[in-house]
Amino acid sequence: MDAASETLDRTTELTVREARGGRGPATWGQRAIHSALVRLGTDAPRYNLRLAAPVEPGAEPAGVLRAYTELLHLHDALRTRLVEEDGDLVQLVDADGTLPVALLHRDTPERAADAAGELLAEYARRPFDPAREWPARIGLVLVDGLVRQTVLVLSHTASDGWGMRRGVRDLMLLAAGRSARDLRAEREFAQPLEEAAEQATVRGRRRDAAARRHWREKLTAGPRALLPRPAAAPDPERTFPCAVLRSPALAAALPEAAARLRTGDATVLLAAAATELGRLGGQREFLCQVVVGNRFTEQAAEAVTTLAQEGLFHLPEIAADFAETVRRAHGPALTAYRHSGYDKPRLDADLDGLRAAGVELADHSVFWNDTRDPLAALMADAPGQGGAGERELSFPEEFPARPGVSVAVDVVAVPGAVELRMVADGALLSRAQMAGFLCGVEELVLDAAG
Repeated sequence: MDAASETLDRTTELTVREARGGRGPATWGQRAIHSALVRLGTDAPRYNLRLAAPVEPGAEPAGVLRAYTELLHLHDALRTRLVEEDGDLVQLVDADGTLPVALLHRDTPERAADAAGELLAEYARRPFDPAREWPARIGLVLVDGLVRQTVLVLSHTASDGWGMRRGVRDLMLLAAGRSARDLRAEREFAQPLEEAAEQATVRGRRRDAAARRHWREKLTAGPRALLPRPAAAPDPERTFPCAVLRSPALAAALPEAAARLRTGDATVLLAAAATELGRLGGQREFLCQVVVGNRFTEQAAEAVTTLAQEGLFHLPEIAADFAETVRRAHGPALTAYRHSGYDKPRLDADLDGLRAAGVELADHSVFWNDTRDPLAALMADAPGQGGAGERELSFPEEFPARPGVSVAVDVVAVPGAVELRMVADGALLSRAQMAGFLCGVEELVLDAAG
């Protein structure tokens, strides 16, 4: 044990002065995440974004603390609080303030990695108070006076996964000696107040109205059930198994399949998922919510903020030939991306109105989230995460029931492989069916690659 080192553990503060500040309406992304977190209640921390990473060969604490302070200056979302006022959600960007940072001391790099993992878990399981605290938690673990591990947890109200990866990239640049002013001079960043102002323009309101109209039309026309429903009411205490397929072959085949089919690899994967879920449900029609990054402009692409929202993907007919299904999926995928930015509380009110009028909405309980990103290698869930290794199918854990979800699949880039991470309602799909779905998606792509 390194009890002597642990007695040196303490907390310091990052201080921000005279940064940009202000107040304004919340963005669509902030509203969507805030409403989701309110619904989740005590389960909200599972939406927290997390990173624990080694710092090799070690860095002076003053330099790392300076880099984090510059990061707070650079991206307004990290200093943004969300407050409900008169029934509306308002964002408050603080120009001044402090953020605590845990400094832990351990006597070996191995113990530092263990301490970082423990701190990451502690930070991640605690909910954020979006009205009262900045949406970031930071910790450093030192060995012999040098930082060997850094821990960062963000509330989803501050950023989505794409934004956090850009934040990590910027942190690395700042730790190498750059400043917030340097980076701001080189490229433009979308900031939350500016994003909200754009959404309030005539163009922004038209975009919102068109997206909500798309959702209403598709949900009144789409399939009423994607998977067979059990005759008896499912057990409310049932679990949702998680299945993970890690496939180096899928990572290699995707660009080849996309090139042969003359489309993007995201469309190939989405078409494969539609095909396999249609097979499981005995359906020729498919509908799902697709998580869209909404980073279509240069400013949005560089932003550390929460922009991702769900688009609605509707494929009227799955073809017998997979290449034809891919071709048919192209247009609906683009439409889903085009209509993935909207005021989520207003959309919820629209759908409640349809239900109240007796309209049976299409089944939209399937979620598809392709998180692959050129910066994905910067993010790991825990210190010391290993490489891809061999192909592996596993069922690592189970989750409590998720209301409104039947199937949720994340596509994740890992070193040398692609992972398909699937969570499904155990009342609708068995573990064997989940394995068949994941392996079927992989097989379709491998066959398409030739």
